Amino acid sequence: MAGELLLQVAQLPPYAPGARIGKKKKGNGSMRRNSDGFSLIELLIVVAIILIIAAIAIPNLLRSKIAANQASAAQSLRTITSCEVTYSTTYNQGYTSTLTQLGPPTSGRPTSSTAGLVDSVLASGTKSGYSFTYTASAAFNGSTPAYTVTASPLTPGTTGQNYYYADSTAVIRQNTSQTASASDSPIGG
Repeated sequence: MAGELLLQVAQLPPYAPGARIGKKKKGNGSMRRNSDGFSLIELLIVVAIILIIAAIAIPNLLRSKIAANQASAAQSLRTITSCEVTYSTTYNQGYTSTLTQLGPPTSGRPTSSTAGLVDSVLASGTKSGYSFTYTASAAFNGSTPAYTVTASPLTPGTTGQNYYYADSTAVIRQNTSQTASASDSPIGG
């Protein structure tokens, strides 16, 4: 019996890598392919497709980031103008003399010097790619009667394209080429 088994093993065809055991070959065998992985050309094609998709997507991503920063700047100006009215009504001192007066207190209750009406990020003067410059008018009888605030992109063309302006009238104005002022057109106008 052991001799018969050895005779059967000796009659098997020699093993070759990639050869199919127990099945017939299809075709003439000249187009046989090794299925051990991806070829270099297949990997290069995949990389090229990914680069094409990235080339299409990245500019759109940057434009959407600029639009988001601009919307945040306009909304931050709305917040500041609303908080200035709240401050003026609450403390009967007119408007604040600095933007940090609208910020939160480090501890304890809000006061006229730290009213807690805006978050610490906006009170610092920089938010979402924009720099906010607050200018109070000269005090009159211990009260600040007016203010202006501008929002300028930190890196024009990268963090934003528009410049914004607001004052005690609460009208937000924009300019696309330079720092906005009271003479520029209102947003949506």
